[in-house]
Amino acid sequence: MAADAAPAVPAIPAPFADSRRLTGANLFFAVPAAVLDALGPQARDADALARWRSAVRSMAAALGWGEVALAERAHAGGTLLALTAPVDALFAATELDEWAWCAAVGFHAFHAPGHPASWDADAARETLRALVAAEARPALRALLAESEGRGVPALLDDEMLTLGLGSHGCSWPLDALPAPAAVPWAELRGIPVALVTGSNGKTTTTRLLAAMLAANGAVTGHSCTDGVIVGGAAVERGDWSGPAGARRVLRDPRVTAAVLETARGGLLRRGLAVARADVAVVTNTAEDHFGEYGIDDLDGLADAKLTVARALGDDGVLVLNADDPRLCARADAGLIRGHDGRPPRLAWFADDFDAPRLRAHRAAGGLSAGVRAGVLLLSDGSAEAGIADTASMPLAAGGIAAYNVANAAAAGLLAFALGVPTATIAQVLARFGSDPDDNPGRLQRWHFGGLQVLMDYAHNPDGLRGLLRVARAAGDGRLGMLLGQAGNRPDEDLRALAAVAAEAAPAFVVLKDIDGYLRGRTPGAVAAVLREALLARGIPDADMVTVLPEAEAARTLLRWSRPGDVLVMPVHSLGARAEVAAMLDELQLTGGMTARAGELPGAG
Repeated sequence: MAADAAPAVPAIPAPFADSRRLTGANLFFAVPAAVLDALGPQARDADALARWRSAVRSMAAALGWGEVALAERAHAGGTLLALTAPVDALFAATELDEWAWCAAVGFHAFHAPGHPASWDADAARETLRALVAAEARPALRALLAESEGRGVPALLDDEMLTLGLGSHGCSWPLDALPAPAAVPWAELRGIPVALVTGSNGKTTTTRLLAAMLAANGAVTGHSCTDGVIVGGAAVERGDWSGPAGARRVLRDPRVTAAVLETARGGLLRRGLAVARADVAVVTNTAEDHFGEYGIDDLDGLADAKLTVARALGDDGVLVLNADDPRLCARADAGLIRGHDGRPPRLAWFADDFDAPRLRAHRAAGGLSAGVRAGVLLLSDGSAEAGIADTASMPLAAGGIAAYNVANAAAAGLLAFALGVPTATIAQVLARFGSDPDDNPGRLQRWHFGGLQVLMDYAHNPDGLRGLLRVARAAGDGRLGMLLGQAGNRPDEDLRALAAVAAEAAPAFVVLKDIDGYLRGRTPGAVAAVLREALLARGIPDADMVTVLPEAEAARTLLRWSRPGDVLVMPVHSLGARAEVAAMLDELQLTGGMTARAGELPGAG
């Protein structure tokens, strides 16, 4: 075909889902990269994949990038191919990846001006060269090279460069960067940084570690699903568990230690915000969010969560859950790699302090934490220290909430690795959770009018199962519960959540939406799937009602209740949680008198 003649456009879908810039350490590499998610049968064909790789390499070489690194990952719908690229050429790298795949499979269905033509390699090369030239920022590269040589951490996004972190950092807009000689290098350095990821327990572990660092004298900033908190005060509200939240904390000039909740979505969409961290933890892996960004199963999820290890150097510590078989298997197989490609130092926690893995790790001088005879112990490999009586630890609900004991063990190991004394760790665990503001939305409890009410973020089967265990231990009265889920979960995930709810044999279920989290579904669609699944599990239709707004769903459950009942309220949106918590606070203050009078606070 002539170079100046574009082919006709057939009515067929694009052979890829999306391409993404990975601006930090990621699932594939410890450095920035671009990745394309190719779809369809051809994306699993060995010959097509070989042509794709060859096209990427040859075009990258033509652009002067040399021998780029490639990483490939198959998934249920196709294959991901990632390539390393200069930090100021990542947009061009995504275009290159798309061009290479379309050229490899002969897909010429669309072409827009300014994008490389898949049917003409020569024209595509000139287009990509123009894109690279337009994106190039030599001043940025010079500053990054200088900061790397000086050991000064750098933080980069589409608008700003930060050198140093927190109280020892300085930021400049990308269109007004200084010359390296004009940077006050002597004033710039890092601060202690912790990364917290996992399927469940991330926010609680983040808050616990932040409290331990603050008790040790740090001005702590932390980001999580509820916002950005600096020095105990909220500076942002909402879900800030991705790279933007991390940067918000690390650019605050007050912060002397940072704890960054690191959610799966941000890891897979953009990579880590920070190139280096001092400690990191993977709390656990549980079924959730499958089918997005090429993650189809627990093995893939474990790999994604372990991306945090790529930010750790020789002196970094990775804390892992020894009760999670996938994390153990990856450690045993030597599949966990730090920033330099070598395994980081490991620390393990488990329910049982004397579990074989923990004993062996201590014998080799490693950090570990777990429970023996009701006491949470921490060991540095040479000595043991009791850091909590689990029965009296407020966060553990009398020792019943085993998952919060695990969160405390993880946070204690992180804090110890960051230099917090065990006595300080113990002091925090002895009080944390006694004030509702310590851990809002996570295992909050109210008692009034003969009722026990538990509100929690439980958002997947494992999280809900743990919450229901606590509820059943709290009393033997009727169990009432709210049940809902975000709209971006597939139906099979909704049915799995309903199965856990049905196991607890609730007397009454209020089905709800999560305010603001329809994510492509129509109102009530999630509730309909949950109802069908509960019916199939033997929950009578008469024992269920659908009330979509979260706060009104909670009021409906309260109106149904009577003294002796235990109510479980997974409430997820921040607005609804605040409204429900205020209502429950007032009912507890009045001893439930308002409810017994047939009214509820805040009801219309």
